[in-house]
Amino acid sequence: MYGVVPAAGKGTRLRPLTDDTPKGMVEINGRPLLSYVFDRLLAVGVDHLVVVVGYELSAITEYYGDTYRKWPITYIHQREQLGLGHAIGQCAPVVSGPFVVCNGDNMFETPQRAAVERARQDAVDAVVVTEPVSSEQATQTGVVETDDNRVQRIVEKPETPPSRLSTTGWYVLDEDIFDALSLLRPSDRGEYELADGLSVLAAADRRIEAVELVGQRINVNTPGDLDRAAQLVD
Repeated sequence: MYGVVPAAGKGTRLRPLTDDTPKGMVEINGRPLLSYVFDRLLAVGVDHLVVVVGYELSAITEYYGDTYRKWPITYIHQREQLGLGHAIGQCAPVVSGPFVVCNGDNMFETPQRAAVERARQDAVDAVVVTEPVSSEQATQTGVVETDDNRVQRIVEKPETPPSRLSTTGWYVLDEDIFDALSLLRPSDRGEYELADGLSVLAAADRRIEAVELVGQRINVNTPGDLDRAAQLVD
């Protein structure tokens, strides 16, 4: 099973740490953030990592090379950072079958095995790991609207959130997402949103389920987030 890791961004809010280093290579307790991401993916059965690189990509490719803990790595160069949906869409030529996505700037306390197991159930086409957030936080993230755990739509950074259920950066998808992403136009933010691609599938009556986050998660954006992430894995 493939594990896709979007890691092309600049991490501007972590400057000066990211002045010449991609966010995924910033260290937490002496290890790059990406190493923790890879470990969580391998723990749920991923056996081939696909890493989307862009900003200062050589820092990642030269550090990890072609393998991580004996498992192969394929690198995809996202030449323009046009959103998460665009990053995942770039992986279509190399990814087949069901695959797991874990954003390269997210620290998960524990592997999200429940999400992967749920995706293996009959009639489940995709899984989105979610967590409850405050109303204010919901305006700054992807917000999931559900009906009995079935995803109806996902809205990215809405002014008026339809719920307080947030995406977490962990998804289990299949190849149909690539067709959905190919239909998209840029959002008002000028990006191709994975949320919009998933909403296309939901509108086409594909069964996308929301599964609750197990453990804690830190979206690493600021120096304070680094400190919190270090405590999470201490």
